[in-house]
Amino acid sequence: MDIRASDDDRQRTVAALERHAGAGRLTLDEFAERAKVAHSARTLDELAAITGDLPAETTGGAVAAEPGRDLLILFAVAAATLILLGVFIAMIRT
Repeated sequence: MDIRASDDDRQRTVAALERHAGAGRLTLDEFAERAKVAHSARTLDELAAITGDLPAETTGGAVAAEPGRDLLILFAVAAATLILLGVFIAMIRT
């Protein structure tokens, strides 16, 4: 039984093709042809066949696995900056 592909599935496949083209694994003509097939694909098997001859993509480590981590680090840096600013202002006033 073939599982029908969603619009998000098609977009993810085209995004993967863009990354492979950017890495030099696909020519622009190959990318265009595969993207056209991806947009008209009806099943997940059809989408898998489009990228079947390309290497699997890696996530790039823990940062990619935890997208909220960057926001947490940014919040921590901002909080530390505010605390240091408060201490600095308190020292100046005394």
